[in-house]
Amino acid sequence: MSYIKFDKNQLVNLEYSLRRELIRSNRGGSYASSTIINCNTRKYHGMLVTPQPEIDHENHVLLSSLDETVIQQDAEFNLGIHKYKGGTYIPKGHKYIRDFSVQEVPKIQYRVGGAILSREMIFISREDRVIVRYTLEEANAPTRLRLRPFLAFRNVHSLCKENIYADKKYEKVDGGIRMKLYHGYSDLYLQISKKSEYTHAPDWYYNIEYQEEMERGYEYLEDLLVPGFFEFDFKPGETVCFSAGTSSISPLSIKRLFTTEINRRTPRDSFEHCMLNAAEQFIVKRRTKTEVIAGFPWFGRRGRDTFVALPGLTLTSGNANTCKAVIDTMVKELDGPFFPNNGGGKNRDFNSIDTSLWFFWTLQQYATQTGLHQEVWKDYGRVMKQILVGYRAGTHFNIHMEPSGLIYGGVPGMAITWMDAVVYGKPVTPRIGLAVEVNALWYNAIRFTLELADQFGDAKFIGQWREITEMIPDAFVRTFWNEEKGYLADYIDGDYTDWSVRPNMVFTTSLPYSPVCEEIRKQVLSKIKQELLTPRGLRTLTPVSAAYRGVYFGDQTERDQAYHQGTVWPWLFGHFAEGYLRIHGKSGLSFIKGYYEEISQMVTEHGVGSISEICDGDPPYTPRGAISQACSVAEILRVNQLIREYESD
Repeated sequence: MSYIKFDKNQLVNLEYSLRRELIRSNRGGSYASSTIINCNTRKYHGMLVTPQPEIDHENHVLLSSLDETVIQQDAEFNLGIHKYKGGTYIPKGHKYIRDFSVQEVPKIQYRVGGAILSREMIFISREDRVIVRYTLEEANAPTRLRLRPFLAFRNVHSLCKENIYADKKYEKVDGGIRMKLYHGYSDLYLQISKKSEYTHAPDWYYNIEYQEEMERGYEYLEDLLVPGFFEFDFKPGETVCFSAGTSSISPLSIKRLFTTEINRRTPRDSFEHCMLNAAEQFIVKRRTKTEVIAGFPWFGRRGRDTFVALPGLTLTSGNANTCKAVIDTMVKELDGPFFPNNGGGKNRDFNSIDTSLWFFWTLQQYATQTGLHQEVWKDYGRVMKQILVGYRAGTHFNIHMEPSGLIYGGVPGMAITWMDAVVYGKPVTPRIGLAVEVNALWYNAIRFTLELADQFGDAKFIGQWREITEMIPDAFVRTFWNEEKGYLADYIDGDYTDWSVRPNMVFTTSLPYSPVCEEIRKQVLSKIKQELLTPRGLRTLTPVSAAYRGVYFGDQTERDQAYHQGTVWPWLFGHFAEGYLRIHGKSGLSFIKGYYEEISQMVTEHGVGSISEICDGDPPYTPRGAISQACSVAEILRVNQLIREYESD
């Protein structure tokens, strides 16, 4: 019995099935994604989406989709499904689906006429190649299968329109054809493991409608080119594989490659195995760089997300080498006290106050899990001191240390904390001044650096920083704590104190070094539990606030206004769970395990087999945003690890 399974009634219900999506990626950053019934609802969907370094280094959709048609006794059954302008679905292949399940790979079973056909798809881990394996399980009459590819050759953030520049020519290769619609792109090889007939009949399919883009306020109509179709006889019990890749492959080896890849996969037969599989998909290795993709399908690498997610993605599965490789890649891009928060190469943004402070937390987790404290100090001690000195002396965005030892940061018009949504050029949550989580991270960073300096004899650093760490706890409590309210202020700027109930105070309960005492941490957790905790994570603002937005929906402006104004973020649950277990120990396990089980239901709600970026703040906490988010998956893996550690004590 599969852990992830959908029945016919769920699959034929488009309101249900079109809201559930799949993502499969390789270690080079390429991916395949669609809904569970293979009807694309986003411009980001595609069967072969891969970086194009000769164009812009971003992902591009080469093969958008593949329609299958079963032919028996002159009757044709088209298994594809596309939504066209005006909400018309043609064809309606989903009505033939019998069931959908995921073990090592997604599998759909169709019943058409007197035939039962299964379709399994795998994305090759170290090649830009997707393989679909078809098995004709039963057939009561001679059967043929026709495959019709839909080509796009465009950036994932744009859409394709009919044009005179598309190169419709093809070249025969062993087992199939090779095409390249535009200059600068990789060649696309479409090949079949069995001898087939290819008929070249280029034709544009107009106004394919992407429902998710329409709802998000973007352009949503696309024209796709179908160059022709492949056709072959299919016998009961026979298996045939279709390959789409950026390099040629021997038709004789396609089946073998599929089998080899499937044998490497961890079955998605439990929630934990789903999370471990999802975690692997965020790790990308390109040449000498090892990086973390923040989320699928539209995010690239982000500095803050890298450090927040890295321990959960790697250390929970014992993959310390990959953790270090990512850290080393990021360290090479340090500029003064800043890691790049967005972009790569020349298009990097150094616009985050907390990314560099999360770096210390990642190192702490790495050192604790591996015991390699001396190596951490040797390899990264200089970098750690460089960041601290830069913040203390003062740097960009008015980031500087106050006489109290606390960190101030921010300038008008910029959002430099993790709550960084901007609408009409103005931050939704500006948070200029002394931010609570920034100062908790700052204190933790100094204390961890002093811990290593103490261990390995850096008297100079100790002399420069010991007094500051002794000042910070009193200053932190005086600045942020209110005994009557029973929680910590979100940020302070001069005489203004923002008492919005937000989850940013949770980090004072979870970080290894906290500037507040246990009693304050208890009250903070109680306030969060009362107003922010949901079955899907923590809200970003209490529903009591007049500024609360309980649904994340609409165009870019509407969504950005809700992004940190009540929207739920699953990754925050990891820090709540850690803080809660530190206070309550084993007696708090059943409570945390209950919420962990609630979150596990997300694997069948949006990004199948993964955890979404965000959810609505109002019940039923509908998943939104990216269908698979690195921080979400990582922190849920850390919660699982914490549960096991407390159970074994």
